[in-house]
Amino acid sequence: MTHTPFMSVIVPVYQGAHVLPRSLAALRASEMPEGSWELIVVDDASTDATALIAAEFADAVVRLPDRPRGPAYARNRGVELARGEIIVFIDADVCVHADTLRRFSAVFAHESDVAAVFGAYDTTPDAPQLVSQYRNLLHHYVHRQSAGEAETFWGGCGAIRRHVFLEAGRYDEWSYPRPQIEDVELGHRVRALGHRIVLRPEIQCTHLKRWTLRSVVTGDFRDRGVPWTRMLIQQGLATKAHTLNLRTVEKLNTVLIWLALLLALAALVLRSWVLVGWAGVAYAIVIGLNRALYGFFARTRGLLFALAAVPLHTLYYVNNGVAVLYGWTLHHLFGEPMPDATTQAYAEVGVDMWPPVPAKKPEPGPR
Repeated sequence: MTHTPFMSVIVPVYQGAHVLPRSLAALRASEMPEGSWELIVVDDASTDATALIAAEFADAVVRLPDRPRGPAYARNRGVELARGEIIVFIDADVCVHADTLRRFSAVFAHESDVAAVFGAYDTTPDAPQLVSQYRNLLHHYVHRQSAGEAETFWGGCGAIRRHVFLEAGRYDEWSYPRPQIEDVELGHRVRALGHRIVLRPEIQCTHLKRWTLRSVVTGDFRDRGVPWTRMLIQQGLATKAHTLNLRTVEKLNTVLIWLALLLALAALVLRSWVLVGWAGVAYAIVIGLNRALYGFFARTRGLLFALAAVPLHTLYYVNNGVAVLYGWTLHHLFGEPMPDATTQAYAEVGVDMWPPVPAKKPEPGPR
């Protein structure tokens, strides 16, 4: 007889009053039977009505005082309260599909060698603006193309066996005090222990976030590109070809975009049409390498949308190049990222309190 594990769904949230009614209602509408799962909302020091709204839906609400410390810290506090064999992490700004939790449960019930699994955004993001549609469809496409064995994890819509989560040392709340790549870093530790992570893009959720051009650029640079570069250098993985979002073709595209930019600048200074031509060739290669992505955009949203997405995707590669250079510089000048001085001081003293002071970077437990 197949064992259906009890699941704990943990939703970290900060200032989420505007999204929680929809996201928590979607969780409560899940196909999972009552008594087979619990819902824990961790309010990361919000000042709006987050806790009151969460109390209408959740089995437990954890209210963290003082100041927000980020989703890594909030998720760890939720796991401390959780009773489930399976821990499901869902972002506050997503609406799961009715079958999302059931699909997670089925993976763990039928695939005993899977330690963690994560899904993808669907193709119907809530915000209608071009940048939001592009951003969410890009996420969906990358996850769909990367289905199967994964080297990373995604905390927006992902699940992990509790004992594996604890063995890996939990989320690194010391290094990631705001939403960054804390889930990716956790995935690397889980894989380093020899556990299996799978990406199943058929497990989906709808993203409610409204992206702007500014939030995309700053988020990709500050919260993804730079910390990801520093992490990969620290772990000796900077040249690894099959890491999600860092495949060889993506590195090549970034190099070609920057080559095209430099050639175009040189052509402007030297007034050389030959250099203009070579810049065009480099850019044309990038367009060709991304033809499947642009074809997906055209099929999903139409030709005009696909054409409008081309400059946005070009900017994405430009941003990648700057982030890699800046992250490399920070790593070699300052080493690993560190939390604020107050957090470090309390951690050194070892004060016993709740909520606890963010713990130093966890080390994976022994196999």
